[in-house]
Amino acid sequence: MRKIYVIHKNNEWTEHLLKRLEELQLPYEDWLVDKGNVDLSSAPPEGIFYSRMSASSHTRGHRYSPELTSSILAWLEQHDRIVINGSRALQLEVSKVLQYVELEKQGVQTPKTIAAVGKEKILKAAQSFAGKKFITKHNRAGKGLGVQLFNSMDAFQEYIDGEGFNESVDGITLIQEYIESPDSFITRCEFVGGKFVYAVRVDTSEGFELCPADACTIDDLFCSVGEHSSTPSKFQIQENFDHPILEKYERVLAANNIKIAGIEFTQDKNGEIYTYDINTNTNYNSEAEAISGKYGMLEVANYLGEELSKLEVVKI
Repeated sequence: MRKIYVIHKNNEWTEHLLKRLEELQLPYEDWLVDKGNVDLSSAPPEGIFYSRMSASSHTRGHRYSPELTSSILAWLEQHDRIVINGSRALQLEVSKVLQYVELEKQGVQTPKTIAAVGKEKILKAAQSFAGKKFITKHNRAGKGLGVQLFNSMDAFQEYIDGEGFNESVDGITLIQEYIESPDSFITRCEFVGGKFVYAVRVDTSEGFELCPADACTIDDLFCSVGEHSSTPSKFQIQENFDHPILEKYERVLAANNIKIAGIEFTQDKNGEIYTYDINTNTNYNSEAEAISGKYGMLEVANYLGEELSKLEVVKI
C-alpha cells in the first residue's frame, strides 16, 4: 500500500502532524532519521515522502541526521519518488547564506550580511558595522542558534575572546546588520503547497530564540509555548494579512521546489521590510492557532493527502 512517509529527527515536533494524518485516516509511516543506512542498490517503496529535517538537529544529539537525510533524498529522487521539501529544500535549510542568495534573486531585501570563518576574519567583518548595532548568527542554525546582539566592537571583541563564543557547526559565522523593530516584533509567513496560509506576529522583546513549536527543549530559553509560556499573546496570527512581499516569497519557494515553509521578516522604523530566514521545517503554535481557528499541521496533512491521491490516480 502506498503511504505518506514523514522523514524527521524529532518526535516531539512531528507528533502533531501524525495525529492529523490519523484524523484524516491517511496511511503513513514515521521515519525517524537519527541513524541508519541507505541501500543504493535497492528501490524505495512507493508513496509520498515529506522531509522535516532541521538545521538544529545537532543540538539534540543528531549531528549527522541532515547528511543522512541528504543521502536518502538523493536516493528517493533518483527513483522519481514524490518528495515534498527534497534535496534543494534541505540545502537551504542548512545554509542561511544560500537562503539570502535565493531571496535576493527574487527581489526580496535581506539585511547586510558577511559570512566569515575564523575569529580573525569574523572580527574584520564586524568592523564593517562599526558605529552600528549588529548581530551574529550561525549559518547552519535553527531556533536562533548563535544569535547575539552587539552595540560596540569592544563588546564583540570580548565575546570573541571569551569562553562564550559559540561557533556554527559548519564553521561559518554570519555578521549581520541589526534591523531594529520599533515595536519589537517579527512576522512569520506560513506556506503550504507553496501557497500562503497565514502570518503570525511574534514578540521579540525577550530575545531571539523564538521556536513556535509546542515542544521546546530547555535550551530554548525564550520559547513562549507550553508550560514555559510567560506571555500567552507572544504568538498572534494576523487576520487578513496581505502584502506584496507574499508574491515574491511564493516565487522564492517555487524556484527552489519548497512546498512547506515559514519565512520571517522584520520592519524598521520606516516600515521597510527585511527578510532573514526561510524555515523548511516549520512548526506552529497551538495556542495562537486555537484562537484564530487556523491550523498549520491540518493544512499540511490535507496537502499530503491530496498529493497521495494524485499518485494513486497516476499509478492506476
